[in-house]
Amino acid sequence: MPVGIFRVCLVVITAIVNHPLLFPRESGTVPENMEEIIQKMKEREQSLRLEQLRLEQEIADQEARQKIVEKAAQVVEESPEEKVRWDMWTALSMVIFLLIELWRQDFQEGNWQDTGGEEDDMAVLGKAFKGVSFPDKAVLASFYEKRILGTTGDMARMREMVEGFADDLLEALRSVCNRDADMEVEDCMGVGSMYENWRVRKPFVCDLIVPFAPPEPYCFRSQTWCSGDSFPPDEQGYGTIKVCRAHEDVAGCICDKTKLGEDMLCLLHSQANTTRPSSEMEDLLCFKNTQYLDADQVMKWFQIAVTKAWNRISHKYEFDLSFSLLDLPGALKIKFRSGKSIAFNLTPVVQYENSDVYFISHFPRSSLVADLPSSTHWFLTFAVYERRFIQLISKTLPANACHISCLQILSFLHGKQCSLTGPSGLTNYHLKTVMLHLLQVCPSQDWAPENLEARLQDMLKFLERCLHEKKLYHFFIGNGRVPEELGFPIIFQRAEPLNLFRSFVLHRDVYRKTVDTFHEMLRNMSALINEYTVHIPHAHTNGIHKESF
Repeated sequence: MPVGIFRVCLVVITAIVNHPLLFPRESGTVPENMEEIIQKMKEREQSLRLEQLRLEQEIADQEARQKIVEKAAQVVEESPEEKVRWDMWTALSMVIFLLIELWRQDFQEGNWQDTGGEEDDMAVLGKAFKGVSFPDKAVLASFYEKRILGTTGDMARMREMVEGFADDLLEALRSVCNRDADMEVEDCMGVGSMYENWRVRKPFVCDLIVPFAPPEPYCFRSQTWCSGDSFPPDEQGYGTIKVCRAHEDVAGCICDKTKLGEDMLCLLHSQANTTRPSSEMEDLLCFKNTQYLDADQVMKWFQIAVTKAWNRISHKYEFDLSFSLLDLPGALKIKFRSGKSIAFNLTPVVQYENSDVYFISHFPRSSLVADLPSSTHWFLTFAVYERRFIQLISKTLPANACHISCLQILSFLHGKQCSLTGPSGLTNYHLKTVMLHLLQVCPSQDWAPENLEARLQDMLKFLERCLHEKKLYHFFIGNGRVPEELGFPIIFQRAEPLNLFRSFVLHRDVYRKTVDTFHEMLRNMSALINEYTVHIPHAHTNGIHKESF
């Protein structure tokens, strides 16, 4: 501030000293050209005025800076009570923000199976589907009776025939295997759509899983992506199976990892009880130079064993047995002399600990999605628990509940559309997962048979929203609401939810093809259903409103 005042005074003194009338030229006379003098005075006055404005601006800036410094000093000298009050409000704001963020995450992860049953959720379907007409109740009932029930009546006899033959084949397989060196095969179990009574498209194929175990003194020790081991994101849902001796701990003895020297012996493992060499581990179907079970080796072993077993019992049957696909371990086809055939799958699996979760060597996948990460990574199947859950929840539903009917209709429509426009990234397993989510969140009375139309719409809306978000979570993994009666392993309930649509995020072309197929199915839905619908008199349907969405 004093410096500014000094500068102003200095400018004023300089102007006075340099004034032409105060100190005239040496001639002592006033110049005759007064206009020229006045002009120069005006110019000098203008320059001084500009200088004065500049100095005033500097003074104003200094005053502003001084005020900022004084304000900062006041903040520094603030009382401890005010500091505490400000810190309290800051902490409270942070706590509120964190609570909101945690609630948002819980809402997304804990309610990922919410169906959004309100009418506002219809907007999710977008502009392209607002004009899509939905078949009315009478048309759906006629379609289901003619197309679904009319073609699935002989499934029970087919299951009985396949199970009986599979038991005989596996008994013969045990007799041709070396009990001291080969894998031990257990009884088979039926899983999938044929045993959950919702298979609709021919040919009907029975899926049977066959648990197997290594010969003594070996055992399987499994590791999953959610057991604490590091698995990359593309290996979620998979696990590895290590072949160990029964007395070995999971980490293994240190003598396998350290050179003890010629004069030192391991007190736990004698020379006769050392780990088998690489060639013998390969005999146990392990990947080369590892102790991890190889799915490709298991497939070759199983196909050879099934071939030997059939050669032993073929004389008892009046049909032929062959492999329909060599890329699957037990894709078999029975061919009768009449020309008819029955297809079924025998797939070797490994039990996860003492549960009914199984590692499956070859899992049916969409042809548009990439294969397994490697042959030592096994996919986990929860098919046994899925079948039990459907049976358990069906006991609480009204008689002739429409949950299976909805799944059958949706499976038929999607399969028919894929036969017209090519394969899609959607599978029947995705469709079943949608039904499982809705079974858990919808009240039991909502599945009454007269609600078939409404529940089918719910499934389509739920599926469309999942496609839009590229998120369809596995029903069991990360679901803490699984009924206790199932005895489901807690480790999978506590795991992070597994997104079955993760491949759509990585493969945009597959996602685009899948969405286009789904949209085309919606547009063709009425035509596809009417194609298989018995004629309904016009008087009966005239009063029924065709709902659109």
